[in-house]
Amino acid sequence: MDAHAAQHAVAASSAFSSRPEDLAWFILLLPLIAAAGIAFGVRRSPFLSSTLSISATVTAFILSVALFLAFGLGGYASSPSPFSWIHVGSLNVDLGLAVDRLSVLMLVIVTGVSALVQIYSTAYLHGDPGLSRYFGSISLFTFSMLGIVLADNLVMMFVFWELVGVSSYLLIGFWFEKPSAADAAKKAFLTNRLGDFGFLLGILVVWSATGSVSFTEIGNALGGNPTALGGLASIAGLLIFCGAMGKSAQFPLHVWLPDAMEGPTPVSALIHAATMVAAGVYMLCRSYVLFQAPGAWPAHLWFLGDITALDIIAIIGGFTALLAALIAFQQDDIKRILAYSTLSQLGYMVMAVGCGGPDAAMYHLTTHAGFKALLFLGAGAVIHACHHEQDIWKMGGLWHRLPVTFRTFAIGTAALAGVPILTSGFYSKDAILVAALDGGHPVLFGLGVLVAAFTPFYMLRLVIVAFFGKPRTDAARHAHEAPMAMTWPLIALAIPSIAVAWFGLGDFLSAHFNPHFHAHEGGGLFGPFNHAPLAAVFGTGSLIFGVTAAFGIYWGATTDPLPERLGLLSRAMRNRFYFDEVYEAIFVPMHDMVGRLAAAVDRWVVSGLGIRGAHGSVELAGRALRLLQTGNLQTYTFLFAAGVAVVVFVATK
Repeated sequence: MDAHAAQHAVAASSAFSSRPEDLAWFILLLPLIAAAGIAFGVRRSPFLSSTLSISATVTAFILSVALFLAFGLGGYASSPSPFSWIHVGSLNVDLGLAVDRLSVLMLVIVTGVSALVQIYSTAYLHGDPGLSRYFGSISLFTFSMLGIVLADNLVMMFVFWELVGVSSYLLIGFWFEKPSAADAAKKAFLTNRLGDFGFLLGILVVWSATGSVSFTEIGNALGGNPTALGGLASIAGLLIFCGAMGKSAQFPLHVWLPDAMEGPTPVSALIHAATMVAAGVYMLCRSYVLFQAPGAWPAHLWFLGDITALDIIAIIGGFTALLAALIAFQQDDIKRILAYSTLSQLGYMVMAVGCGGPDAAMYHLTTHAGFKALLFLGAGAVIHACHHEQDIWKMGGLWHRLPVTFRTFAIGTAALAGVPILTSGFYSKDAILVAALDGGHPVLFGLGVLVAAFTPFYMLRLVIVAFFGKPRTDAARHAHEAPMAMTWPLIALAIPSIAVAWFGLGDFLSAHFNPHFHAHEGGGLFGPFNHAPLAAVFGTGSLIFGVTAAFGIYWGATTDPLPERLGLLSRAMRNRFYFDEVYEAIFVPMHDMVGRLAAAVDRWVVSGLGIRGAHGSVELAGRALRLLQTGNLQTYTFLFAAGVAVVVFVATK
């Protein structure tokens, strides 16, 4: 190395050491290195594979916490220097990482939950022949999600977006020898492709209107010219939202998420808590400046009046929250109850974005990551203890047989239900209700309160039926507590389910979206009752109503009394309102018809007229010309004379 190169190396090292945000590159690449090491090095050893994957993720978590603390204390916002990637005409795409309040918080969530899930998996999947493949896939999954979190432009985000789709396909279909698991993986992959197609079109619309795909440059362009998107503003916003509809499973693309339960339970915890389904909400918050752009149509609907893209997003989110909560009422599979709970909470988050509260959406995403991962891993401990039984009506009396699992599961349930003061879920859910009120959406506020009553009802139904009463099967009678590798992650996740509300994350996130934000006076643990008493009172009232109804209906019940009381509605809830059947009856035949039409066009037009037609025409012309080549000198002399005669005749006319 010459002196000039050495000088540059020293300068680069000095710059790196003085920029804590450059840790983001290490955080991003560590899971990728682990995935590559497992695939090409230690895949024959499950122990080494798990050790490598867990070590990389734990290290990434430690670095993420350091970066979060440095950012929180320093208060700076910058991005590591980007690398040049794509330069085609006016399209310039760099590889750069966005380091700000949103990304540093998400780094802690993703790496923390992923690390705990992987530690839990060592016991839950102990002895599985595909364990090395599992840890390789989960490392790739973590890398892909971290890429979405840190991407500083839409194209880079889309690349990692697709990587999340591929790695989730591998994890959902981990037990691919089961037809149901293989079908669930395909269903998740194909459903998300529908949303991703809209997302890609949205990126093209934004680039054509602003000349950039960088979040910073788009924000600057809209800041200098708020009408830069013109009449395309709402179209671009809704196309971008299509991606979120797929990843965050919003109606009508919600059907893939419950079937994803066919994967291992730790995979369900990872997908539902902090990675795949959170990506859509995070993307909406990251690109929120697009939805604020004026110049959007207002679309006039006779029953709703003039609505914007944000209004449509809020309506879809609210409807998804209500629909999923109703379906959860009559599910008996413990994992499916939690899956529809996730759908409902994602609807809450999307509704918050549409109501003008991206900070509230991110706040709920943060708290939800902790208690939903806790609930899924707790469900895995129950399934493990009951010899892989998942029907809650075949459990019962588990509270004293699984003391650690029960207590931590109860904490997660309380957080999801939004128990005031004691849990993190209360504060983030209250923030969403406040966003609906402040955004001028009283109907959505009422819908949010209704869903807040439904949530404790179906969750207490699960807890009462599974953990209380008498054991209903031999598996429940002989259940025993899970090993420490499974219970310690439960305890670790129970702590943020309560304590995360003490750290002022709501104000931390509000300051990202509003640089002039000032924290409300009279905050703290009683803050919601001080600065937004209406939302807090209604939220608390809905909790009391849901808890009372659940205890009144299910305490001491040996069978579900709702089917007799609700009749056809109960059957519709149990069958998920027949969305899968409707899709299979309408869209599958349409898909087959389009496929047959495309095959006919390919066969008769492209191959027939286009390829075989051109080939046949040339061949016929060749055959005709070949008839003139007789080899007879008299024939050639005659044709020559005839040709001369024709030329003379034409020339003398």
